[in-house]
Amino acid sequence: MEQVDFLVIGAGIAGLSAAICLAEVGKVMVVTKEELAESNTAYAQGGIAVAMGGEEDVALHLEDTMSAGDGLVNREAAAVLVEQGPRRVEELLAWGTKFDRENGELMRTREGAHSRSRILHANGDATGKEIAVSLLRHVRQMNSIELMEWTTGVDLMVEDGRVVGATLLDGEGGVRAVRAKAVLLASGGAGQVYSDTTNPAVATGDGIAMAYRAGAEVSDMEFYQFHPTAFSMPGAPRFLMSEALRGEGAYLVNAKGERFMERYHPLLELAPRDVVARAITREGMDGEVYLDMRHVKKDLHARFPGISKFLAKYQMDLGRDLIPVRPAAHYLMGGVRTDVHGRTSLPGLYAAGEAACTGVHGANRLASNSLLEGLVFGVLAAEAMVADHREQGIKITDKAADVVTSAGGGTTGEAATERWIAELRDLMWKNAGLLRDAAGLRQAQRGLDALAVTMPRGMFRRALEARNLHLVAGLIVTAAMGREESRGAHYRNDFPERQAVARHSVMAAGRLEFVR
Repeated sequence: MEQVDFLVIGAGIAGLSAAICLAEVGKVMVVTKEELAESNTAYAQGGIAVAMGGEEDVALHLEDTMSAGDGLVNREAAAVLVEQGPRRVEELLAWGTKFDRENGELMRTREGAHSRSRILHANGDATGKEIAVSLLRHVRQMNSIELMEWTTGVDLMVEDGRVVGATLLDGEGGVRAVRAKAVLLASGGAGQVYSDTTNPAVATGDGIAMAYRAGAEVSDMEFYQFHPTAFSMPGAPRFLMSEALRGEGAYLVNAKGERFMERYHPLLELAPRDVVARAITREGMDGEVYLDMRHVKKDLHARFPGISKFLAKYQMDLGRDLIPVRPAAHYLMGGVRTDVHGRTSLPGLYAAGEAACTGVHGANRLASNSLLEGLVFGVLAAEAMVADHREQGIKITDKAADVVTSAGGGTTGEAATERWIAELRDLMWKNAGLLRDAAGLRQAQRGLDALAVTMPRGMFRRALEARNLHLVAGLIVTAAMGREESRGAHYRNDFPERQAVARHSVMAAGRLEFVR
């Protein structure tokens, strides 16, 4: 049994931002499944959207966010995001974050659905990595923060309706119980629920699954954003081809060499991501779709060094070749339901970043708002954890934890577990992906029911991830079946129209409802 003041599960931008704030008042433990640099944050290429041009810029950023969210954005959360964003980015600058500059001034680029250039980037296309390094450097200077790598969350500990800690699986295979006055889930998204994703292997929806099993509400799980342009070559990973490429002038062309976005949206290649993703999917039915930058007269290697390095492995070059692309699962707008301060429906439990759902993204996240979300709401959640702790005078007890050390019924082999996970991911991609209908979603549910019978068992990381992926997949399918309309990233071929009233899906304890 271990005791800390605050337990943070996840070491991306939301978790580390929160930990820095929490460390000022107590002992903090931050756990992450792999090494500290491995998170969705570190894979973010395009940049961080922030309105640093005064009140008009902030107001426009708010309206762009509202518009992209297709009628479902929580305006209060979006206002908090854009208003507090500049202050948080200034903190990053003070901590040594090196955003790209031109003639001494911060460079600002534009991405899809933004009304003006407000995207800051670092090292061309490695913004998330630079922010992660900066935050880690700052965290390592704080003695009250304990960092635990190669540690997987198993389940939350709940006593008398309150979350009081979590059980963890460490890198040596040992199960540990950690009690805390408050727990923050900042564990990121769940892109690995789909066979095609831009997310790293750690994105298996652990925090969302842990929260739901503990009784917390989740919201808007049907809204999974598929990034329009992931590298598409047989045998190659679905490497993200940043939206910043289109911001710098890249065209989308079909197998005939024709630009086609004028048929889908007046903003052409800079239309909202859901529109572009569906357009590419439809055009791709007749052959490959490509990104074309051959006409762009810039030093593309200098602007996009990471992407250029990746493409070189496949003998391709941005300035010379048509780059084959197709959509891939990228970002979950839904998650553990919270208020704007990160409070969930369970006392003692908080969530921030992609694992949380404040409603800030609505039905479709505005490009490059994700890093800003983690930065802003990570701090807000930490502030709420401290305030609630002080107000309620919470004390850590010495009560022993009832730690589950076995998943029951023996242990499934690693190879069998990998095959099981691959089957689930393929099932979700084919039946609950970018374009949905009732028949496909019912097929997905039947497949998930069948997979439940052979669920991998054992107290090892991949078995735990399999359990979490299965639960998250079920939440996505259930919410998608219930939403009989097309809105933002959720598109139903059998219900192509949008309903007049926007409602959020909310699930807890097996119940689904839609609320204003």
